[in-house]
Amino acid sequence: MTKDINLRKIILLIDDDDTHLLITELSLKDEYEIHMVKSGKEALELMGNSQITPDLILLDIIMPAMDGWIVFDKINDIAALKFTPIIFYSSLDEESAKEKAYELGAFDYITKPCEQSILLSRIKDTLQKAELKRRQYGI
Repeated sequence: MTKDINLRKIILLIDDDDTHLLITELSLKDEYEIHMVKSGKEALELMGNSQITPDLILLDIIMPAMDGWIVFDKINDIAALKFTPIIFYSSLDEESAKEKAYELGAFDYITKPCEQSILLSRIKDTLQKAELKRRQYGI
């Protein structure tokens, strides 16, 4: 069942791969308002200009020019996004990458491709955890 568009959480997808963007959008669009960009630079411009303030960010790691690790650091430098959960969503399926993601402070790490039901469940769980964290800090 589609939720009222005004009540839906905003998810920003950052991925240079058109196919992954499309598949992920199709998986999430019934539950969330989806915005997509193909590079870290586009994402930072979009959020830096306050065009959107996402409730959650799905971030690929392997991208040209500016990889997901760099984008993650730059997003964390934006005060308005301090409590915005970031999930690394990457085809990189190495333990060292997952460990690095959690050490940096990512809420989750999902290897793609991923079943729609699992992706939706992990996003819902992350949004709930982020809300608890905001309440803890009185935001």
